[in-house]
Amino acid sequence: MRKIILAAAVAGAALGLAACSQGADEATEAADAAAADTAAVADDATAVVDEAATAATEATGEAVEGAEAAVEETTEAAAE
Repeated sequence: MRKIILAAAVAGAALGLAACSQGADEATEAADAAAADTAAVADDATAVVDEAATAATEATGEAVEGAEAAVEETTEAAAE
């Protein structure tokens, strides 16, 4: 989330500088670079979220398996 906000700020600054430049080509190049940077940061943020979701899913599965094993052990101990 912080990266996306930072990317937006960088893009805004780049566009602001591009608006003050002398040539339209320079402005276009700056805007393209800012858009590419923003896209790269968004891709990185998406990858981080995907990794976190995968890790959370795996941890939840492990917790469920542990709980099932504990229930089985308790049931077996109570039956004895």
